[in-house]
Amino acid sequence: MDYSKMCPKYELAIDILGKKWSGLIIRVLLGGPRRFKDIKAQIPEMSDRMLTERIREFEEVGIMVRKVYPETPVRIEYELTEKGRGLEGVIEAIQEWSEKWM
Repeated sequence: MDYSKMCPKYELAIDILGKKWSGLIIRVLLGGPRRFKDIKAQIPEMSDRMLTERIREFEEVGIMVRKVYPETPVRIEYELTEKGRGLEGVIEAIQEWSEKWM
């Protein structure tokens, strides 16, 4: 692989995944669908506004979907798409790297 040239797809991926909280949100959702409050509970340092922003970004690029269940009260869950679940190896590699070097 030629590391001296930047691929536009790589740049886009880094732009999305390199934002603060992105990796943590994806890691939480790799465990299965979660409600907003459950994601927030696992990442308490993140503001509601920031979680909302990241969710919107992930939905726009097809990493996550929002599912609304017509119950009383209405239940909303967030779930990784196949594209989002494809990041599992990346998240695991970061975990292994951090355990070795951090």
